[in-house]
Amino acid sequence: MLVNRLPILILTCAAMGAALSAQAAVVFTCTVSASAINFGTYDPLSAGGDASAGSWSVNCTATGSGSATVSGTLTLSTGNSGSYAQRYLRSGTNKLDYNIYLTPSYTQIIGNGTGGTYAPTASGTVSAGQAYQVNGTFYGFIPAAQYVPPGGYVDSIVVTVTY
Repeated sequence: MLVNRLPILILTCAAMGAALSAQAAVVFTCTVSASAINFGTYDPLSAGGDASAGSWSVNCTATGSGSATVSGTLTLSTGNSGSYAQRYLRSGTNKLDYNIYLTPSYTQIIGNGTGGTYAPTASGTVSAGQAYQVNGTFYGFIPAAQYVPPGGYVDSIVVTVTY
């Protein structure tokens, strides 16, 4: 029996939002970080497909005086495909379908909140001199039975937080 195995790696980038001044003279500065979703070796003969997870973190600090509420929305880019409906990893001209989900049930695609995609939001009240942190996980899934040539398949996703 011949097994076609593929190493898979999703590269992620972090984008930083602009500082927001609140009415209470508090200024928030936030940074975003994200880890890669690394699928490892993909086996097209595996009946269940291939799953992996990555994480993201948003850290905001408040300066100035008083306190205010910071709220933010996390979005992911479409990557190589230009579509949230079906992202794909690429090795040269070869494509391997996958997507990124909000939960491990693989039903809620993370995107920009349009077209049936989800854009997670969070908020919290922060006083000047304090920090506010939100962490989360995103779940990648490659459907089974995609017979593509062996190679290193990658996609680049931009993680953005708007606050």
